[in-house]
Amino acid sequence: MMRPPAVGGTVTGLLFLAVVMVVVWGGTYRRQTWPEMLIWGQGGVAASSSSDEENDASPSSVDKLLGGLLSPDFEEASCLSRYQAALYRKPSLYSPSAHLLRRLRDYEALHRKCAPHTDLYNRSAALLRSAAGNASAPAECNYVVWIPHNGIGNRVLTIVSAFFYALLNHKVLLLHSTDDFAGLLCEPFPGTTWTLPADFPLHNLLELDTGAPQSFGNLLKSKDSSIGSRSHVYLHLPWYYREGDKRFFCEDAQRTLRKVPWLLLKSDHYFVPSLFLVPEYAGELRRLFPERSAVFHHLVRYLLHPSNEVWERVVGNYREYFEGADERVGIQIRVFDNFPVPFDQMLNQVMNCSLGAGVLPAVTGEAASSVDAKVKAVVVTNLRSGYSERIREVYHQQATATGEVVRVFQPSHEEAQATEHRGHNVKALAEIELLSLSDVLVTSAWSTFGYVAQGLGGLKPWVLLRHTQSADACRRAASPEPCFLMPPAPAQCFRDGGGNAMLSNVRQCEDEVNGIKLFD
Repeated sequence: MMRPPAVGGTVTGLLFLAVVMVVVWGGTYRRQTWPEMLIWGQGGVAASSSSDEENDASPSSVDKLLGGLLSPDFEEASCLSRYQAALYRKPSLYSPSAHLLRRLRDYEALHRKCAPHTDLYNRSAALLRSAAGNASAPAECNYVVWIPHNGIGNRVLTIVSAFFYALLNHKVLLLHSTDDFAGLLCEPFPGTTWTLPADFPLHNLLELDTGAPQSFGNLLKSKDSSIGSRSHVYLHLPWYYREGDKRFFCEDAQRTLRKVPWLLLKSDHYFVPSLFLVPEYAGELRRLFPERSAVFHHLVRYLLHPSNEVWERVVGNYREYFEGADERVGIQIRVFDNFPVPFDQMLNQVMNCSLGAGVLPAVTGEAASSVDAKVKAVVVTNLRSGYSERIREVYHQQATATGEVVRVFQPSHEEAQATEHRGHNVKALAEIELLSLSDVLVTSAWSTFGYVAQGLGGLKPWVLLRHTQSADACRRAASPEPCFLMPPAPAQCFRDGGGNAMLSNVRQCEDEVNGIKLFD
């Protein structure tokens, strides 16, 4: 790989209370008990190679514009990550369609025409100051205002989702950037801004929620017949949305909302898969994304460029942890407060998956030797340091069955999620980016943090399953696409039982039986 430019007491094994061995089971790895101290490598592990077609790409030159996704019309120093990320990340196996590239250039022109404080923007904003709250005539510029909700992973997923919706409907995306999010991302559109101005006529956007009278669900409930002529409508799409809110994903609602000049959107999910179920969009989506498993991969790389402040941290971590390694491994561990898992049980699962999938090598119990050995660098991300410390102990003095040297690192351990603090979000975004630079990735079920990392890297991770879902420790994702964890039921829009043709665009997620994701 081309060298990227610079920016600015030992334990010999792990003793588990319930020690685990791994057997192959249809692409997953099942948990079974083993009644003695585990010395990995002495039987009991049927590991598959972690190498596959993802490791085969070796282009003769680095494509900084990502196959035409990125515009060359930026000054590089203002956002180093935009053109440098390709020097660190594995070449993508997915190519954007020519139609998508044309639509992105068209969108950039529309955004410049309708950007904040242009005449057209001011004209549209004036509609919001009208006492009647209605649009008397169609506006030339129509907008989607993204409202932040929940953690950094949720925010990235919903920015991409909001942009996807805006692109389909010829609307302009603007971000309501709060203090805890300001300055984390570069501007993605040349010659303009996507930041909602501070003098935006509507205030207290963060307070909009289920009870908002201008929410689409509540307007439907009140049988308001003027939705299509209103100046603005609030789209309430977080995990706790109601039946009326879910009507957003129906074709008749899409047609109505297309007429509204200002849509205020709050969500915490990647809701793109449900828009693939809207019949009206089918033809355009086939042209935009002939590879449905790469929708998020293309759009997140187009939109998400960490600021120089964040990128400096990414590059520093890469230099310290990944540079010079023969293989780079990311392990993202997330234990949710509403679904607690005992530490040793989770550690067992992580090792069970990693050994069985061939992500980590077995150990022999003999003394380690680093002479002429290949190096496998492992970055673990978690709010606490215990997992990385225990994994590091295993490989510190013991030789591996493959002869590799395994080095384990962890960039930070914040102890608790603190999305309201900007410094916490800087570290979180940097670690998402770092994970995306891996050759092989292990993620946690339901984790939006992991979803963004796999999408950026175009990786198909091994997903650590929730213990109530399966006896399997993990399962290989079919694509880099995130899961829409809480989609509306198809019957919400297809009450007559139709829509089966559209349902062929999605499949059940690996990590949530009720979730849907795009697939080819």
